[in-house]
Amino acid sequence: MERTFARCQQILEDLDYTAVKDWKAAHAAKAVAYFPVYAPCEVIRAAGMLPVGLSGAGDRLDLQHADARFGSFICSIVKSTLELGLTGRLGPFEGFLFSSICDSARNLCWVMKRNFPDLYADFLHLPQNPSSPAAVDFLVAEYLRLAENLERMGGRRVTDEALSEAIWLYNENRLLIRRLYDLRARAPHLLRAWESYVLIRAGNFLPVEEHTAMLRAALDQLPQRAAKPRDSLRVVIEGSFCEQPPLEIIKLLENAGCYLVDDDFALGQNWFTADVPLNGDPLRALAESYLNRARYSSVRHDFRQPRWEGLADKVRAARADAVIFLIAKFCEPAYFDYPLFKKKLEEIGAPHLALEFEEKMFTFERLRTEVETFVESLVFD
Repeated sequence: MERTFARCQQILEDLDYTAVKDWKAAHAAKAVAYFPVYAPCEVIRAAGMLPVGLSGAGDRLDLQHADARFGSFICSIVKSTLELGLTGRLGPFEGFLFSSICDSARNLCWVMKRNFPDLYADFLHLPQNPSSPAAVDFLVAEYLRLAENLERMGGRRVTDEALSEAIWLYNENRLLIRRLYDLRARAPHLLRAWESYVLIRAGNFLPVEEHTAMLRAALDQLPQRAAKPRDSLRVVIEGSFCEQPPLEIIKLLENAGCYLVDDDFALGQNWFTADVPLNGDPLRALAESYLNRARYSSVRHDFRQPRWEGLADKVRAARADAVIFLIAKFCEPAYFDYPLFKKKLEEIGAPHLALEFEEKMFTFERLRTEVETFVESLVFD
């Protein structure tokens, strides 16, 4: 297991995308990078291409060019993603896909298009009113438009058979991710949060079959792992749905006495709460699942299921003692939702702590002090 986690961490830290290059060389095919939180990877896969999740450059790249293309109050992930392109590190990709996350992500799509005019860059319009009778048809039309663009770029038709196969593969992958989260909630001493994080997020860079095999092997081995339970608080992490925190912060939280029993890290890989149905029209099944089987998120508006109720349900299901908001600096969706989440947590009597981070952070003493103080205040209350 330790070798597996080390390999996954190496994949995450590789700004040259060696795993993507190896896959392309072996399959003589193209790769499309998508910006978090959500992308219909099944459509990209059905077009014969490798879908790859972009999550910025972390703390491994200095910003020398991207600052000139954006204002000051923009989150790190947008700038570092553009920096990857301006420094030639996004060469393995023939296309980029963006969606309705926030204004900054929307603008990044067109900044990329302007700076890289020879590459395919597209913006997927996701419905913001899921209760509308037209929402499913609207999203099906968007998926069809995306499929047609990918067909022209890759020269391969996106058939119903290929879509159904891709849905089956990703259903299996998401099922194993849900089982991994269940294991962490039931027996957090067997699987540290940072370990499950690198294991799951590595799937953003690998073909789905390879990642599924990796998850299956981990689930087979973890129950036999020699580990003793610790006296730690059960904590839910909220707010890291797009920009990902440095791995050191996740380790810091655990070392400070927290069992991270649920989170929204790498949310797109755990987007659906149940399998996408495989009967009927596959694109319509994907669209209906996005609208009716998706997890709550600050970048997805569904007034049928308020996000603050979703957080309360998560806290109850995980039997959490507290919630830690881990919010990226300048992340408007997360900060807009924080008062609503805070009000709901106060109603149900769940303690919480709000922390701010940047992906390029390199000093963590202030965060460590805040977390340790928070944990001690609950332990000795």
